Amino acid sequence: MTSRIKVVNDPGELVSIFHAADSEVKRKLLLDLSMSWITMPVIQERYGNEGKKALHYLDKIKMIESQWITGDSGPEKAYHTYYTNVQINLMGTMSELADIIYATTISESKLNEYEDKLIGMMKGNEGVFLGDAATNLDISQTLLRGLVKRSSLMQIKGYKIEKVDTE
Repeated sequence: MTSRIKVVNDPGELVSIFHAADSEVKRKLLLDLSMSWITMPVIQERYGNEGKKALHYLDKIKMIESQWITGDSGPEKAYHTYYTNVQINLMGTMSELADIIYATTISESKLNEYEDKLIGMMKGNEGVFLGDAATNLDISQTLLRGLVKRSSLMQIKGYKIEKVDTE
């Protein structure tokens, strides 16, 4: 197996890394995926709907890879962690650090409020520009990036925040 290292250079990406295993289900799933290839039926059997959501989050933050394998019921998509190691190499201001810690530790209900506001700013599937969203929410772009990195509903593409494609 090839050894791959995820290099984290962006303070906002720390939020994703910390939330990759922020619940018992996510932690166990991440450990299982690092040991072997696992199919969605196995994930749902072991972890239920929360496991499926965790897998979608890991896919959103690009921590897993997939391939087709031949199972008992024919071809099935299987998942495995893409990286074998993580290297954190960054420097930021104290205000950036404060925003990243806040985005990492904010309650789910407060995160949901931000998600609702951001989705409300989007017109259809167009997304919303980072600068416009930060101004409208009266928060820093660092905090906004952290919130979006943590969200399972949105992602950053270029300078826009867009809804995640779940299928």
